[in-house]
Amino acid sequence: MKTAEIKRRYLAHFEANGHAVVPSAPLPAIDDPNLLFVPAGMVPFVPYFLGQQTPPYRRAVSVQKCIRTPDIDEVGKTSRHGTFFQMNGNFSFGDYFKEGAIPLAWELMTTSSAQGGLGLDADRLWVTVYLDDDEAYDIWHRTVGVPAERIVRRGKGPNFWDMGIPGPCGPCSEIFIDRGPEYGLDGGPEVDEDRFMELWNLVFMQYERGPGAGKDYPLVGELPAKNIDTGMGLERMASVLQGVDNLYEIDEIRPILARAAELTGKRYGAHSGHVASESHPDDVRLRVIADHLRTALMLIGDGVTPSNEGRGYVLRRIMRRAIRAVRLLGYQDPALPELLPVARDCMAPSYPELAAEFGRIADYAYGEEEAFLSTLRAGTTILDTAIAETRSAGRPALSGEKAFQLHDTYGFPIDLTLEIAAEQGLQVDADGFRRLMADQRNRAKADAQARKTGHTDVSAYRGVLDAGGPVEFTGYTELTRESRVRAVLAGGGEVGAAAEGDTVELVLDTTPFYAEGGGQQPDQGLITVGGGQVEVFDVQQPVPGLIVHRARVVRGEVRAGETGYAEIDVTRRRAISRSHTATHLVHQTMRNFLGASATQAGSLNAPGRLRFDFNTPTGVAPSVLHDVEQQVNEVLLADLEVHAFITTQEEARRIGAMALFGEKYGERVRVVEVGDYARELCGGTHVARSAQLGLVKILSEASVGSGVRRIEALVGMDAFGFLAREHLLVSRLAELFRVPGDQVADRVEQTVTQLRDAEKELDKLRAQLVLGGAAALAAQARDVRGVAYVGTEAPEGAAGNDVRTLAQEIRGKIDPARPAVVAVAARSNGKASLVVSVNPAARSRGLAANDLVKAAFSGRGGGSADLAQGGGLPAAEAPTLLLTVEKAIADT
Repeated sequence: MKTAEIKRRYLAHFEANGHAVVPSAPLPAIDDPNLLFVPAGMVPFVPYFLGQQTPPYRRAVSVQKCIRTPDIDEVGKTSRHGTFFQMNGNFSFGDYFKEGAIPLAWELMTTSSAQGGLGLDADRLWVTVYLDDDEAYDIWHRTVGVPAERIVRRGKGPNFWDMGIPGPCGPCSEIFIDRGPEYGLDGGPEVDEDRFMELWNLVFMQYERGPGAGKDYPLVGELPAKNIDTGMGLERMASVLQGVDNLYEIDEIRPILARAAELTGKRYGAHSGHVASESHPDDVRLRVIADHLRTALMLIGDGVTPSNEGRGYVLRRIMRRAIRAVRLLGYQDPALPELLPVARDCMAPSYPELAAEFGRIADYAYGEEEAFLSTLRAGTTILDTAIAETRSAGRPALSGEKAFQLHDTYGFPIDLTLEIAAEQGLQVDADGFRRLMADQRNRAKADAQARKTGHTDVSAYRGVLDAGGPVEFTGYTELTRESRVRAVLAGGGEVGAAAEGDTVELVLDTTPFYAEGGGQQPDQGLITVGGGQVEVFDVQQPVPGLIVHRARVVRGEVRAGETGYAEIDVTRRRAISRSHTATHLVHQTMRNFLGASATQAGSLNAPGRLRFDFNTPTGVAPSVLHDVEQQVNEVLLADLEVHAFITTQEEARRIGAMALFGEKYGERVRVVEVGDYARELCGGTHVARSAQLGLVKILSEASVGSGVRRIEALVGMDAFGFLAREHLLVSRLAELFRVPGDQVADRVEQTVTQLRDAEKELDKLRAQLVLGGAAALAAQARDVRGVAYVGTEAPEGAAGNDVRTLAQEIRGKIDPARPAVVAVAARSNGKASLVVSVNPAARSRGLAANDLVKAAFSGRGGGSADLAQGGGLPAAEAPTLLLTVEKAIADT
């Protein structure tokens, strides 16, 4: 049975049993600052389990795309580790519990394939329950009919599920299949989990866990309702129903592996013995290629692009591991054009959008491979230098700092650094490298979370939300609002009141203040409460549904429970709204000119200005930017109506509304239209008509990462002000050059060309002056223990290239049969530098230019044995440098 068919049957079974079919959320975990990617099928439903949001359905079913990367280094070493996987899940939010979940799972698994089930042999299935879960045990045994000898009670480790972080949790019951004696010992999952493979985990979600490591955490209470969360690994089920040994051999992965083997001239599984095939380097690399390319396909499909931070960094690492594996198997040409289309064909039956978007996906993937192949060439050279320096210093290991620099700055993989260093007989401070990597990740996480939560414990926000429910945002239709102060927070938790001068966070029952989100900056303004008043400087939504006003008390006292009057800064709101509407117009217009692949990758909507990041593999021509700007402003002149409305996600797709990759949308979505020109899903604020924007002026377009470009633009009066200043500048230049305004650019270009030509002539004259005395200096060489030594200073201000040329010119005028060392010191910008040149005859005497420079600079400096240089000392030290070199020659 094909994987896509298993997915279809799963969804159909639960839909027939009253479950709403919920599309997979995007792989990026947008709503949780603790997660980069969705790691489990239940993650999109966490607010429903915790009671933070009211679910739109009591029962749901989904096949969620998931990624787990903690074991990325183990991928390929066994047949069980993978990064991307699909989790079939059925969910109940306070509806049915164990008595419903267990029979529904058993029915699907054991019903024959002819009748729409999965057709598993009931006699091969085992189940586990939590130690004291007698209720689940009785349902399995008495209701379903599983024999007691195939029901196993297990402890908290395997049979109490949580997300690994504070959140919902509960006991679970797992379903295993006996794969037969060829896979291991008999006796059930307690004896051998290779033979008895887990297929489905039924979690009885009823508690909330607190912080703690591993399974050592407290239960902080019961959830508002008893819920069901199940997870059936689609790839594992496919391996069973397709009669293959492991996940790498199913229909969605094996073709990628086979094409990689064909491309590299290898044969997967060619090595004797089942266990040996799991550990042979060739098979490991083929598995890495297959797994990582499928993962990369899915990530780029969901809007992630390669970069050096966050999700983009994980994608880049995954792709580069795959590319490196291909090269280690002997294939040196670009491989992704041969392999990625195979991955697309494997996954498109389940995700047809991958075929439709493949042009965009391929542009990023192929560009990343090309960039990485260049990185490998450059990085190897840098690593060779680092290894040489480590050896010359007598150190046994390459420092963690150097390995991290290679990885972080140059994108050079740590596994490649380890491999090359080992070939040179050196170790690498891997612990130091990992520590620096962890520090970097922790800083990034802390920065992201601090922006949302400030210094308040998230549990305090959840307490406010639980007590009063979601805060209603009324700012689409009103700019002021009377509302009750639900809570005052400061110092990490709730406080009863705040006095003048305090910085606090206020939660109102309803608010016209827009919380930062979707690229739009937050509102600012005033909230008057009784005799007190606060100045709001930031508005955030730290947990879904809770709008928090960060403010300073500027007068009197503010107390929870009092009624307040909230009024936003109207001028700021209108300026931001103009920028947000302009961003929609720029987005649509870029797609008009560059194609549908030019999708938004980020934005900033601030008063009077916007920043728009979009996906495209190459830069945008100035002529195209000019046309984009002109078309946007033509839309402004057309004075189109801007209209927002709520509809279903399905209807929004049908009418062509743009949705951003990686964004999470509910079943009901808000669509913003600018006439018939632009239509996009958006929760932000906008103008009423396009003419209210006044003017949009694009300032710049530049790269901000691999495959991502950025447009900066001004809107409204800021754009008019910019053009006015530009006009004054052009008028002034026209006056100075005495030409009409339209000829200023040509005259400036002509003047710059003349200046560059004059600088080149000066450089030539300077070089002639520097080199003119080379012969005379060579003739004055002094004998230092049989070595002809010339130590001289270059003319004041001589360029670095001229100093090196002078040293080599002097050396060239000394009899080559005579050992010679030339040292030229220079003074520039208050600093002294030194260049040393040594001829072959002197090198045969044991003299090396780099050693002499290091002697002069106390171990610093660099270069080769025949030419080296150093610098950085005060200019007055120039004569001392020359004497130090002479002394070093005398001591050799």
